[in-house]
Amino acid sequence: MNRQEISRIVVERLQSRFDELVDQFRHPGRVQSCLIDDLLPNELAHEIHGRFPEKGRMSFKNSIKERKYVSAQMNAHDRLMEEVVFAFQMPDVVAAISAITGARELEPDVDLYAGGISAMPKGSYLKPHLDNSHDGQGERYRALNLLYYVTPAWREEFGGNLELWDEGPRGAPRTITSRFNRLVIMATNRTSWHSVSTVLHDGIRCCVSNYYFSKVSPDEQDYFHATSFRGRPGEIGGDLVMRADNALRTAILKTTGNLFYKNPHVYKR
Repeated sequence: MNRQEISRIVVERLQSRFDELVDQFRHPGRVQSCLIDDLLPNELAHEIHGRFPEKGRMSFKNSIKERKYVSAQMNAHDRLMEEVVFAFQMPDVVAAISAITGARELEPDVDLYAGGISAMPKGSYLKPHLDNSHDGQGERYRALNLLYYVTPAWREEFGGNLELWDEGPRGAPRTITSRFNRLVIMATNRTSWHSVSTVLHDGIRCCVSNYYFSKVSPDEQDYFHATSFRGRPGEIGGDLVMRADNALRTAILKTTGNLFYKNPHVYKR
């Protein structure tokens, strides 16, 4: 199945739940988000999971901030992986999601700047963080994050679940289970703190991710920051280290742009 065929299915599912998704996303007082289950036909979702590359063919990110396997080089994997990633970038899908979220002038991330696929085996995690405010050139704001989960029979107690920190990183997170065949759409702005809980299960949590950018600021004010991590409540030492690292990287990016550092996680064609 190609990206055009997959995108048509996605649009039909989004339109069938349009009012519910709008209500979810625009719920006040929390990180803007919505989800839809059974996004694709069950057989196709299983096939996508079955075509995921082994983690040894992906890049390993391992630090105090995160532990996971990622890849943006989609032509290095099974063709279906590239088709499903870019199905979410088809114009009709972008238009449908714009209508749901109210986000304006959305542009898909054709370079997969921090997008693509990820695999999180036991012990993997992602600390509370704000995504980098802009694209790789610093010209467009990061506006939305699309997360499509494809690990069959994944349960909340397995860990590896999306956490949205509606009251910031010192509050308590709202958990969204990384349920099989579930799409989550979330805003990425100055207050959209999110994380992934530690994977406790022997399986691997697999995800297809996309970002949308816009030249319009999500909150109609100019701002800029590097990807900013924080410790979980009670992680005092780690929190101090990550806050210092956030400030340093943001200052360097503001001063030098991409002169000294370019994120290697892009699709190199």
